[in-house]
Amino acid sequence: MSDSRKLYRKIADSIAAEIESGRYKPGDRLPTERELALQYGVSRPSLREAMIALEILGLIEAKHGLGITVSSKKQRAPAFTDAEIGAFELIEARRLLEAEVAALAATLISEEQIAELEALVQKMGDADPVAAEKADREFHILIAQSTGNGALTTCVENLWDWRYHSPLARNVLARAADLGMNDRIAEHTDILTALKNRSVAAARQAMHEHMDRVIEHLLRATEMVAVENARKASSERRMAVATRMKALKKGR
Repeated sequence: MSDSRKLYRKIADSIAAEIESGRYKPGDRLPTERELALQYGVSRPSLREAMIALEILGLIEAKHGLGITVSSKKQRAPAFTDAEIGAFELIEARRLLEAEVAALAATLISEEQIAELEALVQKMGDADPVAAEKADREFHILIAQSTGNGALTTCVENLWDWRYHSPLARNVLARAADLGMNDRIAEHTDILTALKNRSVAAARQAMHEHMDRVIEHLLRATEMVAVENARKASSERRMAVATRMKALKKGR
């Protein structure tokens, strides 16, 4: 029987098995991301998805100066189910589907729907992140609705909403919440312009580029976990040194 597990699950399960077998012991440093990507023959997003899954499960952690190490914590979170969807694979699916949806919409969208999309782009600049994200969701769903194809609309809705139901996707997307917000309006304006011009090729390309940037934001967000840990450790060291210096000065 073929192995139907998702790619990131195969990688995560393989690394988890090596940890469980004792090949990697608590405190041991794992190979670098580049080395693991070469070892498993996968892309950065797939490997990053696997590492995040292992982090959520409590098997690994990022440590300043050591990279990714095997966690010494005894508690382990429940394993992910086969229904679990990762953020990177979710965006990859949206990239494939929504690019073609946008291409089809370019030939069918009405002037009234164009006006609605313009209003939604403006709402994406709302200071309230919940309102801005709601406008973002409605923008993508309206494009699907403009095709007149209920199946496509349902698929776009489901892919968007999976982000709220999947712990793994929700974890990564929450980390990226503050990244790329300045690009949100510009990217959606490019999509809107292509639809206004009724350009099939431009609409497809604009949606591709938008999703590619989302993936880059996710990669940056997951890299920032280790960066923030390093900054925190550095800050704590500086505070400790400052405290000792004050103590020495008082003792003179």
